[in-house]
Amino acid sequence: MISLVLAMVWSRRGQAVTLALLSLFAVAAAVAAPAYLVAADRAVAAGQIATATPAERGLIVAGTQDKRADSGGPEFANIGAALLKLPDFRYVYSAQFPTIGMEPDNREPSTVVFRQDVCAHVRIVAGRCLIGEGDVIIGARTAERLRLAAGDPVTLTFAKFNDDPRQPLYLADGLPKRLVVAGVYEVPDQTEAYWGTHGYFSGLDPVFAASVTLDAFFPGPTEMAIDGTAGPGALTVDNLENLRAGLAELTASANQLGPGITITTSMPALLDRIDAGRSAARLLVPVLAVPLVLLACFSIFLAVGYGTQGRQPELAVVALRGSRWWTRWWLATGESLVAILAGAVAGCLTGQLLVNAVAAARFPGVGVDPGWASLRYAPIAALAALGAAVLAQRRQLLSPVATLLRRNPITANGARAVAVEAVVILLAVLAAVQLAVSGGELDGVGLLAPAFVVLAIALLTARALLPLVTRYASRALATGRIGPAMAGFQLSRRPGAQRLFALLVATVAVAGYATAAIDVAARGRTVQAHLGVGAARVVSVQPVFRSQLLYAVRQIDPDRKFAMAAARLPSNEATEPLGIAVDTTRLAAVANWPTGATPAADVARELRPAAAEPITADGQDLTIDATATGVVRGRELRLNVAVSSLKGLGDTVVQLGDLHEGRWRYQQRVGVCAEGCRVNGFQLTIGSTVVGVTGSLVVHSLNGAALPSAGHWRMPQYGKLSATPAGLRIDVDATGGLPKGAWIHPVDAPYPLPVAVAGGDPPGDTTAGLDGAPTPVTVVAHLPSVPRLGSQATLTDLEYADRLSTDAAVALRPEVWLNDKAPADILDRLTAQGLTVVADESSAQIARQLDEQGPALALWFHALAAALALLLAGGALVLAAAVDRGRRVEDLSALRAQGLDEATVSRATLWTYPALVAIAAVTGGITALAAWAATGWALPLAGLDPPPLPLPSWPRPWVLAVAVLAVFALLAAVALATGRDLRRRIKP
Repeated sequence: MISLVLAMVWSRRGQAVTLALLSLFAVAAAVAAPAYLVAADRAVAAGQIATATPAERGLIVAGTQDKRADSGGPEFANIGAALLKLPDFRYVYSAQFPTIGMEPDNREPSTVVFRQDVCAHVRIVAGRCLIGEGDVIIGARTAERLRLAAGDPVTLTFAKFNDDPRQPLYLADGLPKRLVVAGVYEVPDQTEAYWGTHGYFSGLDPVFAASVTLDAFFPGPTEMAIDGTAGPGALTVDNLENLRAGLAELTASANQLGPGITITTSMPALLDRIDAGRSAARLLVPVLAVPLVLLACFSIFLAVGYGTQGRQPELAVVALRGSRWWTRWWLATGESLVAILAGAVAGCLTGQLLVNAVAAARFPGVGVDPGWASLRYAPIAALAALGAAVLAQRRQLLSPVATLLRRNPITANGARAVAVEAVVILLAVLAAVQLAVSGGELDGVGLLAPAFVVLAIALLTARALLPLVTRYASRALATGRIGPAMAGFQLSRRPGAQRLFALLVATVAVAGYATAAIDVAARGRTVQAHLGVGAARVVSVQPVFRSQLLYAVRQIDPDRKFAMAAARLPSNEATEPLGIAVDTTRLAAVANWPTGATPAADVARELRPAAAEPITADGQDLTIDATATGVVRGRELRLNVAVSSLKGLGDTVVQLGDLHEGRWRYQQRVGVCAEGCRVNGFQLTIGSTVVGVTGSLVVHSLNGAALPSAGHWRMPQYGKLSATPAGLRIDVDATGGLPKGAWIHPVDAPYPLPVAVAGGDPPGDTTAGLDGAPTPVTVVAHLPSVPRLGSQATLTDLEYADRLSTDAAVALRPEVWLNDKAPADILDRLTAQGLTVVADESSAQIARQLDEQGPALALWFHALAAALALLLAGGALVLAAAVDRGRRVEDLSALRAQGLDEATVSRATLWTYPALVAIAAVTGGITALAAWAATGWALPLAGLDPPPLPLPSWPRPWVLAVAVLAVFALLAAVALATGRDLRRRIKP
């Protein structure tokens, strides 16, 4: 019997090979999914490690040591023992403290730094590196600015900061130490992991010295640190769990290392990002792995059914001879089972090799984790393929001889077929509903939703196809178009054609669905990298006054070509959206603008309408000539003035003292006004417990110049303004007291403040200004998203918002946005303007990180699934044509002998299956869109925690159309090839 089955396989070896290939693809798909997940897990980890920031690749153990107070603090030896829990880390010891004596003033100190092995990481451009006590090396910029050279003496003194706001300077706190400039250095790579996250080069270049030199200062509070950087063996794909455990153990034992010890690291964030990427990949891969396996089983079911129909006469003879049931079963199924088993064995290897090839091309250097885990689903897939084969032959195994001898095939549209299709449709509805009810949780039945939706629509459209094709064929025959009529009847009278059409529709739908996911995800990553960052590059700086930030950026880029200042508005996310203020004069040139929004230039004009010139004061001596009346002894009002430097020297609120009855001159020396300043407002205040406050003040002049009329000022509350010949009159009437003072603002900015909003108008008519006070606003533009902040945010002009603020405080999260035209030395230019860089983020960097995260890597499996689905459909199409070929050759040869012309025969042979493919391509594209509408929204294409950005949710029509056309072209080529083969076999 075995030899007979093998002989049957050999006699129909073409069909057997095709069936074996279909089985191979089915098992390969089942093996490829888990194998790809293993490879993706490793690739996600490797990609995130490769794009990690220095803070995510290391840790800092830091503390403050004061030898004068014998405070102990961190001892290198004790800490080093604790770090043994993290093997294969490279450690660098460092210490630093502030000094004065080198710079011409004491506003910014010279930081003396000991850093282990510093000479190996700097380039000496003059002199030599450190040798012994008393040697220091200074930066090239410092040497040029201070005109110092190798061999010059310098004297430095340990310093401490004087936190008195009236004199924010560093003061000497030790004995002077005479040192020698041994050399001048440059740093080849300031981003090298060796330098850690200390920001040595964000301000004045540090003065490097040996540890013995630092000890000779007998310093006070000294910042001590050990920087650990993960070596090649510590931060690898296979060591992540050990690393996480070591970090947890080190953090838990931090309190045992000594008082004041802090451990700073962003490694847990890196590990969490890797875990989130892996979780997203484990959701995305099965989304198409499941329909691919179902498609493979369906193709085997179809192929075996077609093949068995072609062997019905043989099976009828076997049944007629009265063979035992097992003999009949073996002869009926053996040929298919042998081919399927052979393909299943080859599929185990093929699936792994496919993943290896994709991993080698897409994840070079990562590799696939060796092992047998990826084969755990191979037996299930093989059994499913065998089950599909047996199920496809059930009618031939159970039908009587008379039925098997019929020339017309057994119908497949009975009650059982309808019941099966109804079950599939019901499962599709349940899966889609469960997905919607769960809020997009891709687990349980929800994970199967895409597969069942595609299969259900394919079956429904296939059932509707035959009546339409029959009607078309009948009309073609009635009008004398014999070729199309014959092609149509060939499809409508073959029950297998309905299933073949369903298979083709599902194939196109799977390819279209995969294309939709890839396109939507790619565009989403672009939105995150561009709109999420806000500009091509965003540099965060240490807190400075808003006027300083604006002035510095405008000095760097006076032509408004590449740089823009930005700062956050204080907001409570629970009650109001995030807000950002930017220099809108550069908005159109610098910001990455949301697609579909009003042009940035138009929005900038709305946010920055014309306004009066600010009121300014020249010179550092601020003088106000004013007359006060109604002053009550012991309850005097106090006069303050909020000012901002015009040259980037800062902001302050000048306290001019208590008001005196009569005409007085109030004067104060204000350093920030040395080169001119802008008046942000006058404030009249009194003790917080005083109520029933009244009084009047007439301001005659400011620094000798008369003030503008009352129309150029506003007083929101606690009084009123009026004009008098003597000057601006201010009448205060606050029965409940002045808890925050009575402010008089110059009208030099639009009021209410114009804002652009995303996500709907802000609640109420006010929002928090830069100083945190409620500021009336008017919405002038609606945006789909505010760059950098997202879909729930506000945007306004930084200068106007600053003019309305009176807090004289530093900017909240100050940033400098840059476009791709920014010069290479932009960080040096920022530093030269007094801005200290603390972070540097770019769209390109974020794009690289996103490309290496789980969603992006998982979608490569979708491309692989689409290719495998196409191969399955092509194989099924070839097998269907091969089974039909014998009978069609016989029929058409007879018709040719009776006078049917060759052109009609060519049309009947060449266009039967291409027409089926064309209809399936259109229907499959629509099916893909329907499946995407039902389930695509739930795919974690932007990760498990998507950012609040207007991420795309639908594929671009032309992209989907190109994918459908490509699938159609390939399947149509296969169909045409089978038609040509059939035409060659027809006898003239």
